[in-house]
Amino acid sequence: MSVSTDDPSTTRAVAEELLRRMGEGDPEWIAELYAERSDWKLSWPQDEHGRAATPWIRHRSTRADAAAHYRALAEHHVPGRAATEIERILVDGDEAVVLGEIRQTAAPTGRAYRARFALHLTIENGLVVRHHVYEDSLAVARAFGSGADSDGALSPTSPRPAP
Repeated sequence: MSVSTDDPSTTRAVAEELLRRMGEGDPEWIAELYAERSDWKLSWPQDEHGRAATPWIRHRSTRADAAAHYRALAEHHVPGRAATEIERILVDGDEAVVLGEIRQTAAPTGRAYRARFALHLTIENGLVVRHHVYEDSLAVARAFGSGADSDGALSPTSPRPAP
């Protein structure tokens, strides 16, 4: 259990600012909201679901790592073909949970995908010290991998063959 150093209004403000900066897309500017050391994890099965095609998905621990994450994420997606729908931000002391859905297009394959997510943040002294993401890793992997389900059927977001 962490000791709260920020009131809920500060936590919400930092979470909202982080989301705004993510939308703007400047990796260095986004990273300014992270502490020098942070606990950064992405829920992703080890060596499964095409992890090799998604190099930005890995654990991180520094502000520089955060900037590198956002740079790699941008490099692997088609600019201007992304959207994020935030459904809810839940705040309790220095903890925030953001619930929503991302829509992106994988640059290597041109496949669009949607993935629901939960982002768990801990804010201390106005900076992010914990960033844990839980997302639909299978949807992401399909967009970057073969685009087929295990039975060979196209996934719902895979481009359809031309008639």
